[in-house]
Amino acid sequence: MSWTIEGNTGTWEIVVGLEVHAQVSSQAKLFSGAATAYGAEPNTQVSPVDAGMPGMLPVVNAYCVEQAVRTGLGLKAEINKVSVFERKNYFYPDLPQGYQISQYQHPIVGKGELILDMPDGTQRPIGITRLHLEQDAGKSIHDQGHDTTLIDLNRSGVALMEIVSEPDIRDPEEAVLYMRKLRSILRYLGTCDGNMEEGSLRCDANVSVRKPGQPFGTRCEIKNVNSMRFVARAIEYEARRQVDILESGGVIEQETRLFDSVKGETRSMRSKEEAHDYRYFPDPDLLPLELPDDFVEQIKATLPELPDEKRARFMTEYGLSSYDAGVLVAERETSEYYEEAARHGDPKQAANWIITELFGQLNKAGKSITDSPISAADLGKLLSLIKDGTLSGRLAKDVFAIMFETGDAPDKIVEERGMKQVTDTGAIEAIIDKLIADNPGQVATVQKNPKVAGWFTGQVMKATGGKANPGVVNEIVAKKLGL
Repeated sequence: MSWTIEGNTGTWEIVVGLEVHAQVSSQAKLFSGAATAYGAEPNTQVSPVDAGMPGMLPVVNAYCVEQAVRTGLGLKAEINKVSVFERKNYFYPDLPQGYQISQYQHPIVGKGELILDMPDGTQRPIGITRLHLEQDAGKSIHDQGHDTTLIDLNRSGVALMEIVSEPDIRDPEEAVLYMRKLRSILRYLGTCDGNMEEGSLRCDANVSVRKPGQPFGTRCEIKNVNSMRFVARAIEYEARRQVDILESGGVIEQETRLFDSVKGETRSMRSKEEAHDYRYFPDPDLLPLELPDDFVEQIKATLPELPDEKRARFMTEYGLSSYDAGVLVAERETSEYYEEAARHGDPKQAANWIITELFGQLNKAGKSITDSPISAADLGKLLSLIKDGTLSGRLAKDVFAIMFETGDAPDKIVEERGMKQVTDTGAIEAIIDKLIADNPGQVATVQKNPKVAGWFTGQVMKATGGKANPGVVNEIVAKKLGL
C-alpha cells in the first residue's frame, strides 16, 4: 500500500515513522511511589523525587519494568537483559529536575515487528526500532484566566513506554492502522489503557517525502497528536506542505511542528533537536538495569492470547471470515463477549449479530460492549431460540430490541409477550385456504408466474403478526397452489 502525491515534477511518496508514548498501567510512578490516578486535583500526586527536590534519589519501579518487558514480548521484540537509564537534558518549566530520565543507547527492548491487517485482506509488517522506558514531564496550563502559566506536576515522573517504529509507513491511513493495532495489543496485555482522551497514548509523527526509489528526505516531527483521526490528517497535510515547498525550489528545514486540529494544518514549533543536543549521559543515581535470566521467561508464561493469534483461531475454530474475525478481536472485551455468545449459539450467527445488530445499537446509545444491556449469554440464548424454531429472524430482531431496552432474557420476553413463532400447520393452512378462496385472481397470477407466490407468504406473515414460521408457510403455499 503506497499513498502518493502527484506534483508538477512527478510522483512523490511519503515516509512516516511513529514515536508512540504509552503510559504504563501502574498505580505508582517510574521512580517514586506517588499515585498516577487520572483527574486528581493539581499537584496532589507529587513526591519530592517528582518535584526535583535536591538530594532526592530515584528508585526504579520493578512493576513498570515488568510491564515494558511484557509489551516487548507482545511486539515479538528482542528483550535486552541489560539496559541503562540516561539523563536527557533540556529545560521546560514543567520539567523540575532540568532533565528527563530516559533510555537512549541501551533501551530495555530492541527490534520487533507489528503486523498490519490491510483493507484488501493482505498483511504488512511494520518494524519496531525499540521500546524504552522514560518518565513523563508535568503539564503547563495556560488557559486559567491569569496572565501566567501554571504548572501541574501530577504527571511528572509517570512511567511512559516510548515505542519507536521504523520509517516503514507509506500512507496516512496506514499510520492509523498501526496506531489501532498497537493500542489493541497494549490493551490485551494490560500494559497501557490506550485512552487517548486522557493522554495515556499520544503520538509523534516523523514525516518526509521523496521521489519513489530515492533516499529519504529531510523529516519534520509533528508532536503530541492525540487522536487517530488527527494522526492521518496531520500526516497528509504535512506531506503536501513539504511537496509544495520542494516543487517551488525550496528546502525542507528539519523542525518540530504542532498540528492545529481546528485549522487542519501543522505549524512550526522549534528547530528539531538531535540526540547530541540533549547531552545524554548515564544517570549517576541509577545502576544499569539487569534482568535475571528467568525474569523474561516468567513474564512470557503469563502472556494472554494476542489479537493475531486469536484472529487465526477464530477463523479456524469458528469458520469466520478474515474480516469478521478481525473486527471481533480488535478489542479484548469484544473477543471475550463473542466467545461467550458463541458457546450458547451458532458461532457464525453470533458474529453477524454482534457486528451488525449489537454494534449498531451500542453506537447509537454511545455505549461500549462492557456496558451492553444484553449479556453475551443472553445473546447466545436468543440465537438458540432462532435455531430451534421458537423465533423467526424477524421476531428475533423485535426481541433483541426489547432485550437492549430492558436487559431482560429472551425466553422471559418471548413468554411474557407471546412472541413465540407459530409452527402449527393447521392454523397456517386455515389462513392460506381463506386467502386462496378470497383471491382467485392472485391464484391465477401465481400459477402463470410462480415467482410471485411470495405474496401469499407475506399475507400469512401479516395475518400472524410476523409469528408464522416462513419456511413452513412457503412449503404449504407451494403445496396448496400445486407449485
